[in-house]
Amino acid sequence: MNHLFVDNLTVIDFAYLDPSRGLVGESWIADVVLGGELDDQGMVFDFSNVKRTIKRIIDERVDHRLVIPRGYEGLSWNQDTPDTFCWALTDGSHIVHRSPDEAVVWLSSERVVPSAVAALLERELMAVLPANVISVEINLREDVIEGAYYHYVHGLKKHLGNCQRIAHGHRSPIRIDRNGHRDYDLERAWAKLWQDIYVGSEEDVVRRYVGDHDVHYITFEYEANQGQFALTLPEARVYMLNTDTTVELIAAHIASQLKVECPSDNIRVKAYEGVGKGAIASR
Repeated sequence: MNHLFVDNLTVIDFAYLDPSRGLVGESWIADVVLGGELDDQGMVFDFSNVKRTIKRIIDERVDHRLVIPRGYEGLSWNQDTPDTFCWALTDGSHIVHRSPDEAVVWLSSERVVPSAVAALLERELMAVLPANVISVEINLREDVIEGAYYHYVHGLKKHLGNCQRIAHGHRSPIRIDRNGHRDYDLERAWAKLWQDIYVGSEEDVVRRYVGDHDVHYITFEYEANQGQFALTLPEARVYMLNTDTTVELIAAHIASQLKVECPSDNIRVKAYEGVGKGAIASR
């Protein structure tokens, strides 16, 4: 059998639910290996079709979605409201999510792990690839990051694309320079502050309340062109902004906060949104 490989085919930025971490923003790089017989062109699969077909399916199926492991026993929903579900966390709190179907991915497992997501993608790809391709192997991996990083989740209601989905996320490095020199302590401090965080916009808040066990909750809700979105989660898992939560505004917010703490210093923040992209702000 012959094999064709494509490394770094795409990056999927998404969110998933974990029993203890809650909403987790993630960015995985996808590598692909195809196995099969050579076609009339002497190819397993034409490279020109790899992005057209394989990348498109990977992106459409997982990118900018919320991945939900259906096998988790703490998952529940009301049959009368199938677009809404509740996720019980191990600390006794919960998360409630509502969205159109295309904003979520249901995974047949108890936990979200790369191998389970890869298996889902491999099955879908085999259904659309030509008959001479008899095997598909997807490898999903994290970017190797030197320095601090955080996992964050957000939603951008004004975005016309899939960023409007209320729970999609990223695994993102951060670089902070103070007076022209990299400040690793500041980077680590922000990475700790934003460890598994939801970055919310104040204008999307519709309710704050105290639930069972004196847990303080916050509910975000908005309508975008894909439909109605809502998300309730413990306030302790949220970082609030007075603006939208684009990466440009995130970088500006962090730089402004650091400028308040260090008014005589020159601050430069390079905030990533997943792998290899982001925004820079200086104060």
